[in-house]
Amino acid sequence: MRLQILTLFLSQAMSSACAETHDIKMLNRNETGPMVYEPDFAQIAPGDTVKFIAAASGHNAATIDGMVPDGHPGFKGKINEEIEVTLGQEGFYGIKCSPHLGMGMVMVIRVGDAALEASFLNVDVPPRAHKRFDEILARNGFGK
Repeated sequence: MRLQILTLFLSQAMSSACAETHDIKMLNRNETGPMVYEPDFAQIAPGDTVKFIAAASGHNAATIDGMVPDGHPGFKGKINEEIEVTLGQEGFYGIKCSPHLGMGMVMVIRVGDAALEASFLNVDVPPRAHKRFDEILARNGFGK
């Protein structure tokens, strides 16, 4: 029993020691256009942390209903809040800036080697957000 507990403790300690933190800036503009996350696509390992940095005021980071793996509760940061989110469940995560979704301020996080599910592409979002999702996914090898 003690050996099992020690083994579990060591495996958790080793996985958290290997975990990385990925910085994502929330910006008013960059070379790709207005209202953006930089980068707008992140490929991370299960257990890694994503830190959303309020590099410009007026933004937040939140998951989009229907664009998270089944069973994931999602998250929603407050406006102007830097948040860190550890994602352990493999899959694709659609992220939005709540006040700027209509302007296309979205990004994608892929955790692990998950395949892109068709349902991810069928979520109802404003046209600019849909267009930007299509561009992000195509640029990263997941286009139609």
